[in-house]
Amino acid sequence: MWSHPIISFKRGKRIFFNFEGRLVEAYEGESIITALYAIGVTTFSWSPKFKRPRGAFCMIGKCSSCLSTVDRVPNTRICIEPVREGVFIERQRELPFISAERPLLNDQVEKAEAAVDLLIIGGGPAGLHAALTASTLGVKVALVDEGTRLGGQLIKQTHKFFGARNYYGGVRGFEIAEKLSKKIEGSSNILVYRNATAYGFFHEGVGVIARHPKPMNIVFKPRAVIVCTGAMERGLEFENNDLPGIMGAGGAQTLMNQYGVKPGDKALVVGSGNVGLIVSYQLLQAGVEVRAIVEITRSIGGWFVHAAKVVRLGVPIYLGHSIVKAIGSRHVEEAVVQAFDDQMNPIPGTEKRFNVDLVLLAVGLMPDYTILSQAGCIMKWIPELGGLVPLRTMYLETSIPGLYVAGDAAGIEEATTAFIEGEVAAISAAEKLGYANAHLLRKREELLNFLWNEYRQACVIERARVGKLKATVSEEEMEEYWERSIANGLGLPRSPYTLQ
Repeated sequence: MWSHPIISFKRGKRIFFNFEGRLVEAYEGESIITALYAIGVTTFSWSPKFKRPRGAFCMIGKCSSCLSTVDRVPNTRICIEPVREGVFIERQRELPFISAERPLLNDQVEKAEAAVDLLIIGGGPAGLHAALTASTLGVKVALVDEGTRLGGQLIKQTHKFFGARNYYGGVRGFEIAEKLSKKIEGSSNILVYRNATAYGFFHEGVGVIARHPKPMNIVFKPRAVIVCTGAMERGLEFENNDLPGIMGAGGAQTLMNQYGVKPGDKALVVGSGNVGLIVSYQLLQAGVEVRAIVEITRSIGGWFVHAAKVVRLGVPIYLGHSIVKAIGSRHVEEAVVQAFDDQMNPIPGTEKRFNVDLVLLAVGLMPDYTILSQAGCIMKWIPELGGLVPLRTMYLETSIPGLYVAGDAAGIEEATTAFIEGEVAAISAAEKLGYANAHLLRKREELLNFLWNEYRQACVIERARVGKLKATVSEEEMEEYWERSIANGLGLPRSPYTLQ
């Protein structure tokens, strides 16, 4: 894409890399998968057992659809691996052989240790606000994020945010990301590690693999940690749901809004929540024809203003319908949708076929809880929050002292609450580290009062409010959970690494 009604794409210099013996043109700053998608490659791996093609799905490093071999290193997620001059890419057609004796092509991975006050995992809205809040208090912060740019989901959003002015009401998402990123870069108290993955808590510290400019294994020894890992796309069961061209709504947003590459020409969107409605409008902005939106329930799930936009532009919304089959051999060619009754059973004879090359699933998100679970946090399944989440106190401290959670990792909600939770978690961590004062603690109470007694009272986020109440416990209740789990033989050490 070379023009867009909202975004001016800032591409880096032109470079070339080797894709299975073929020289491919790319731009610095793109991911490998983006450069391949731009030249028409949509299959990035094959299933090991049945050799079925796999396409892009999440585009943020949360799934396994794009695992490829990069410079002889297998199982590399090329959706978050940036292109670089001369790199060699091979798609994986079977489970790769990994030898413990084989070194990386260039150098062995270097090792380093780093002692910091506060480690923040995730550079989305919650992580950015947490980092900025803590840094202004004099806390030394390390911010780790898997992406090439900070901002998380913000960098994909072209619409203007609703809500309070002091939380960017009226500002477009990607502009918020740029504004916050500049503040982060201007802070002497924040060390930023992009293209870096926090992979676990251990006795020695928190392990982070930083991939660029060269691979490095960093063991952080933080006094406190805030986990802001965000969310993952949900899939949906239907026939041929693994064909290339079927992807999460966020995956399409990454391609078209972050990198300026059209994800397809004709699309079917499954789901009419805010994500489905917003991505439909963004597809139209990118020049993609949206053939229809289908929603299995009897009502539109998102805000009326978003639905009105796409309907005015001629996009039909089929309520009580969902996708039942994708048709195609190497890529989606058609999608079959069907009406469902009130018991969610398909109604025979109501099938509709759509000629599309893109099916976007906007059927909900689930918290990225993996590192919280690995660390030993007490977890609870709460449907209103999207799945497994850690129990936490009102001040967002988990069952592990010194480990906090904020944003969608604490339960699916939306950006404004992520900003606020990031601030609350940062103040709580600062208090634990001895940086807080009475004025700061009053501010935390004001934030919590606004969050619980004003913002979360809106009917559109009632479900999330109910879920957050279920996940929030007192310190005394947290201790009771621990004692009960130990009595049932389920007790885990508070954390392999002691935050102190």
